[in-house]
Amino acid sequence: MAETIERDKSRFKKIVRGKIKSNLKKYISHGELIGRKGKDLVSIPVPQLELPHFKFGKKGYTGVGQGDGEPGQPVAIDPDGDQPGQAGDQPGEHLLEVEFTLEELAQILGEELELPRIQPKGKKNISAEKDKYTGISMTGPESLRHFKRTFKQALKRQLMTGDYNYLDPTIIPVKEDKRYMSWKSTLNPESNAVIIFMMDVSGSMGDTQKEIVRITSFWIDTWLRSQYNGIETRYIIHDAAAREVDRETFFHTKESGGTRISSALEVCADLMDRHYPPQEWNIYPFHFSDGDNFSDDNDKAVGILREKILPHVNSFSYGEVYGLYGVGMFKKILQERCSEETNLLVADIRNKDAIMDAIKVFLGKGL
Repeated sequence: MAETIERDKSRFKKIVRGKIKSNLKKYISHGELIGRKGKDLVSIPVPQLELPHFKFGKKGYTGVGQGDGEPGQPVAIDPDGDQPGQAGDQPGEHLLEVEFTLEELAQILGEELELPRIQPKGKKNISAEKDKYTGISMTGPESLRHFKRTFKQALKRQLMTGDYNYLDPTIIPVKEDKRYMSWKSTLNPESNAVIIFMMDVSGSMGDTQKEIVRITSFWIDTWLRSQYNGIETRYIIHDAAAREVDRETFFHTKESGGTRISSALEVCADLMDRHYPPQEWNIYPFHFSDGDNFSDDNDKAVGILREKILPHVNSFSYGEVYGLYGVGMFKKILQERCSEETNLLVADIRNKDAIMDAIKVFLGKGL
């Protein structure tokens, strides 16, 4: 019985996983998952999937196979009257919430976007094999016997067979009661990595644009954390000037000044120079802006990027988010002046529906 339940549970999880995978673009563009994120788990609402279960009816109801019903008589007649019950005014329960780990979400993202595994660089590029306990099995070595599960199974069996004596509550497991922890071996990457998120917070970047950045950065972070064991995240905001901030400030700051992209790149380069030696760290800067930069700043920004950042990072990703007043020219400038830089990745993010395509651009090379 337990084996059948585990098999059905596994099958159901695969069905749910397939549902999420086929609707991944919707989940990404709506940002539903971020608000439901816990420390290690994400609660996902999945429509039109219901777990089979027994439901107790109201006392006195008659229905199929019960009572004195006549052929052709409608099922579930109200026992207090002759008419069927009135239609309800509440929505039906069509959403099932299932929990997935961030690691499982990363796997789904990788499969759907066909993302290659990252080959880390640096001195700390070491892969260690790690055994991870993933479930309960009916077979295994005695050293891995799960005492609590075994005890519960033995207790249930004795209760069902009538062998349990509450005056002498002795529980004696037999072979069929024993449960064991099961595991699988995984390669656990030990390389260190840092993600540096930069965002333009000038007046032309509104709440919708920041929401796009928030959703995009969530999925980037989820994927890269599945590739590295030790990972840090830093945040930089800028208008005409830039500064490092915490995550909360990053997503909720709005300025009214103009934009100097070079200011953010200078802070990024300084951060790398002081804390993240490229021979030891895998470095991933991501910059989001509407591309509207002071014209006299473009040369300086491109110079910093080519000389101080690109030679030392795995990849530099620039996402041009369409702002309140359209989009600027910085993406075009990067493409023209840095076309030979293979680790420079640029993408248009016109709206939330374009987030998935941008993630594919940023992570699709496996750098």
